[in-house]
Parts: sequence; structure tokens; C-alpha cells
Amino acid sequence: MKKSIFSLAIVAIICFSCSTKNDNFSIAKNSIGDLTSTTQVKDLETVFKNDSIVKFVPGGEFTASINEIEIFEKGGIKLLTLTPETITDSTSIIQTVQVFDPRFKTDKGLSTLSTFKDIQGHYKISGIDNLINSIVVSVDELGASFTIDKKELPSNLRFDMTLHIEASQIPDTAKIKYFFLNW
Repeated sequence: MKKSIFSLAIVAIICFSCSTKNDNFSIAKNSIGDLTSTTQVKDLETVFKNDSIVKFVPGGEFTASINEIEIFEKGGIKLLTLTPETITDSTSIIQTVQVFDPRFKTDKGLSTLSTFKDIQGHYKISGIDNLINSIVVSVDELGASFTIDKKELPSNLRFDMTLHIEASQIPDTAKIKYFFLNW
């Protein structure tokens, strides 16, 4: 009897420890995983200690304006692209995070695989900008912006950049092309 209770307790502990949520892929207003809006470039090695960090080293006249740091999982999957204020300044903080991996999700389940319906159903849309080939949907609650290709829109909305596009005009099935966090 004592062995069965002890065995049951061990199984319960193992099940509980396996079911704990991994916050390395959570997205909130000022954070994504262990990265926060106050993280400095010099801290990236610690924050992404299990991942590969690719820092662009400016050096040519055609590449001087590139200011990105890419984060890859050790297996080669691209996770994020970070844009610091100044790439050559180790105390610079991250301004923009582009999310690539669909495992990164908000507490309401929003990820790169989500649709416009998911955005609208869970968050208050702060603004919609009409660009040449896309629209940008802003959500201040997350400090996020979502780019949707105009190919996802009805044909009467695709070619006129002067149109004011309303949320009701965007199909529920419109897919997110890019997902950015802006700090």
C-alpha cells in the first residue's frame, strides 16, 4: 500500500513538472520571452544563451544603414530579428522586435500564424495604415504592429493608397505577413 501511494506521488510530481508553461515564447507589452524593453545589446548573450546570435557588422557604404541582430535557435530556426537604437553601442536598447517563430504567442494566443479575425477578436485596434503593398494594423495594448499584404484585401482596396481602410473592410481570413513589437 505504501509503495503504491509513493509511486502515485512520484507520477503526480512528474506530470506536474512536465505541464508547467514555458514562458520563453510568451509575448507581452514590454517583453518577448526573456527579452524586455530595457534589455541592452550587451545582455543578449545572456538572454539568448541557448540560441545563436548573428550581429551585422557594418563596414561598407551600401550596408552602413543595416542595424539588425538576428536570433536563431541552435537547430537553425529563425526566431527573431532585433533592431537596437545603435548596433555598435553595447548599451543601446532594443527598439523593434520582428517575430518569425509561431511558437511566440500572446496570452490570448496571437502569433505569426494568426489572422485579422484573431487580432480584432482579442485586442482593440489602435490604427490602420494604408501603404503601397500592405496595410499595418497597430495594437497599442501590445505595443505591436501587424503587416497584412494587400493581396489579402478585396480588389477595390489594393491600389489606392489614399483610401482610409476600416477594420470592417479587412477580411477575417487575412493572414499576418509580419509581426512587430515596438518599444
